Amino acid sequence: MLKVRDIKVNYGKSKIINGMSFDIHTGDKLVIIGRNGVGKTTLLKSVVGLLPLVQGSIDFFDQDISTTSTHDRSRLGIAYVPQGREIIPYLTVEENLELGGYAHRNNSDDLKQKVLTYFPALREHLKRKGGVLSGGQQQQLAIGRALMSSPKILLLDEPTEGIQPNIVAEIANILNRIREEMSITIVIVEQNLKFALKIAEKFIVIQKGEIVVQGKTNELSQEIINSYLTI
Repeated sequence: MLKVRDIKVNYGKSKIINGMSFDIHTGDKLVIIGRNGVGKTTLLKSVVGLLPLVQGSIDFFDQDISTTSTHDRSRLGIAYVPQGREIIPYLTVEENLELGGYAHRNNSDDLKQKVLTYFPALREHLKRKGGVLSGGQQQQLAIGRALMSSPKILLLDEPTEGIQPNIVAEIANILNRIREEMSITIVIVEQNLKFALKIAEKFIVIQKGEIVVQGKTNELSQEIINSYLTI
């Protein structure tokens, strides 16, 4: 599905990703973990086209998308929920959702109703401005907006940041439903390991812009956690 080969990515003059390669297969549920500042967000941004590659390639369903624009990658089926959610605060919940599907020429009304079945709290607030929602509701809106593009793969950056524990558990259950019912591959960057392990079946650990360990989540030992995740 997604093949990343020997990519290098810079942030300004800083070298962030240093020759990273991995595969994501259709149906995978993957978590990308590591301490702050190791390159996790940079990696996601390079996959969606927000940051250019200095070296290497990214293929999506055997199509080289290394220099493809962000909006064209979206049309191909790559959806991104950024850290901090970045919903448009002055648009209503409904307008934010509709914006997510605007460029995709799908049956947005039917898809919107499907998305609202996952997030019934949003249905109650369709006419409210996105900026007045709680943090948890905004995160649900950001995920719902991404789903409006009918993606093949959903990338989420720190989806539990600043959210109450009961909403975190609800989002984990919703993402598992989305994976099963919409057949969407899910990739999460996440510091909350308990949340991540409720969803992911595979993991990648990043340190200093390189993959140091990867495998199935049932192989994620306390030794790995102590070595690469604890402060």
